[in-house]
Amino acid sequence: MTIPSTRSGARHRRDIGYAYGGYLRDKLINPSGADGLLYGNPKQLMIQAFAVIAAVVYTLVVTFAIYKLIDMIIGVRVGERDEVIGLDLTQHREGAYTILE
Repeated sequence: MTIPSTRSGARHRRDIGYAYGGYLRDKLINPSGADGLLYGNPKQLMIQAFAVIAAVVYTLVVTFAIYKLIDMIIGVRVGERDEVIGLDLTQHREGAYTILE
């Protein structure tokens, strides 16, 4: 029998707390903030959902731009010959899983 880690339970409680705090919280906690979904303000949920989507799109675009920049400068692929021989041999000089030895 294994005993579940308290850290895994803490993570779920934290995530639920973030969801409540971010989407559903009322002005009792933050008097100058906006009411959340459960307190009659679905617009606040839409604003936060848009912010999450914007962050994901931004991250994808910037990551792709960095990838393309690195590809233009040094390249991100090896040559076809190296792929055929195997990257263990051509890049690391290791022959663990090869029949060419």
